[in-house]
Amino acid sequence: MITKLAWRNIWFKPLNTILSIILLTSSVAIITVLVLLEKQFEEKFTNNIDGVDLVLGAQGSPLQLILSSVYQVDAPTGNISYDSAKVWMQHPFVKKAIPLAFGDNYRGYKILGTTPDYLEKYNAKIKEGRIYEKNFEVVIGGEIAQKLNLKIGDEFFGSHGDAEEGEVHDHYAYKVVGISEITGKVVDNLILCTIPSVWQMHGGHEESPVHGEEGHIHEDGDEHLQHEHEHHHDMTLNEPGMEITAVLLQFRNKMGIVTWPRIIAQNTKMQVASPAIEVNRLFSLFGIGIEALRYLAYGIMLISGISIFIALFNTLKERKNEFALLRVNGAKRFQLLKLIMIESILLCIVGFIFGTILGRIALMLISNSAEQDFKFSFNPYEFIWKKEGILFGLTLLVGFFAALIPAIKAYQLNISKTLANA
Repeated sequence: MITKLAWRNIWFKPLNTILSIILLTSSVAIITVLVLLEKQFEEKFTNNIDGVDLVLGAQGSPLQLILSSVYQVDAPTGNISYDSAKVWMQHPFVKKAIPLAFGDNYRGYKILGTTPDYLEKYNAKIKEGRIYEKNFEVVIGGEIAQKLNLKIGDEFFGSHGDAEEGEVHDHYAYKVVGISEITGKVVDNLILCTIPSVWQMHGGHEESPVHGEEGHIHEDGDEHLQHEHEHHHDMTLNEPGMEITAVLLQFRNKMGIVTWPRIIAQNTKMQVASPAIEVNRLFSLFGIGIEALRYLAYGIMLISGISIFIALFNTLKERKNEFALLRVNGAKRFQLLKLIMIESILLCIVGFIFGTILGRIALMLISNSAEQDFKFSFNPYEFIWKKEGILFGLTLLVGFFAALIPAIKAYQLNISKTLANA
C-alpha cells in the first residue's frame, strides 16, 4: 500500500522526477560502461600475452611492435631478416619461437603467415578440417567463418595491405582447409597460412617489404612471368635472404627475458619488447582517462542525489496537509518517514535500471565501432555481479541520504499545528 502511494507521489511533479532519473541514469550508464570495458579490455589483453615473454622485431616503438605482433591492431615497425632471427630463435634460452610474416587481408581480416605453433599457443583447436600444410592453404578463425560464411574448400583472393579496398591479388587463391574453434582471443579474427605463402604472394624478393609496410610495390609486366613460374615451384622456409615481421618468444628461464633487450639492441638492428611491460604502460595511459570519467560519473550521481533531495524537500511543504490527514487516519510517524524513503529509493531503482540498460547499449555501439576498426569486440551482456552490486548499493545509498532530511521533517510533523494553519 505504502509503495503504491509512494509511486504515485513520485509523479506529483513529473519534471523534477524525470530530471532526477535522467541524472541517475547518466551516472549509472557511464560507470557501467567503464566497469565492463575495464574488465573485458584487461582480460583480452592479458589472455593474448600468455606464453609470450618477449617479441623480436624491427627497431621502432616497442608498444607498436607489441600491438601489431600480439594484438594485430597496429602497423608493424618493419621487417627483419629471417636468417638473423633464426640465430636467436635457436638459442638455448628459448623454449618456443613463433615467427610471424604479415600478409595481405581478405575483406578487412588479416592474413598472417606463421607456424601451427601459433594455433597451439592460443589453444585454438581445429573444429573443422585440418591444419594447413601447403602454401596458400589457410586455417580461418571461428569468428571469421561465422561473419563471412566461409566453409571448408572455399577459395578467395587477398587484397593488398591492410585496407579492405586494396588491389586484389588474383594470381594466387587461398583455400580454406580448416576452421579453428572460437577462443575469445585474437586468433579468432585471423586467417593463418604458411610463411612461404606470404613470400610467394609478394614475389619472394629479399628487399620486398611485407604488405602494409611503406615501400611495397606491385610487380608488373615481365615479373608476372615469375609468378607463373612460382605456381610450379612452391617456396619453403629454407629460402635464403627472406624477411619476416616478428617472432613471439617464450623462454626456459628468466635470464633471457632480463638480458636480451640490451644484448639484441647492442648487437643487431633488431629489438625485443616485453608484452607485460608495454601492456602495463598502455593500461596506465588508459587508466588516467578511465579514472577521470569515473569521477565525472560520481559527480553526476552526487548532483542527482542533490536533485532528489531538493525535489522531496520542496514537495514536503506542499504535502504537509496530506501527511497530517494520513496521521489523523491512523498512519504512524514511522510510516510517513518510510513513505519518503521509499519514494527516493524507487527513483534510484528506476535510474539504476535505465542506467544499466543504457550502459549496455553504449557498450554495444563501442563494440561495433571497435569491431569495424580493430576486429575487437566487447560483450555488452556480461554482468559483473560484484562491481555492479556495489554500484546498486551506492545508488540506493544516494537515495537514502537524499531522503534523510525530508523524511525526518515528515516524522517530526506537528498534526494539530498543520491542520490549524490549513
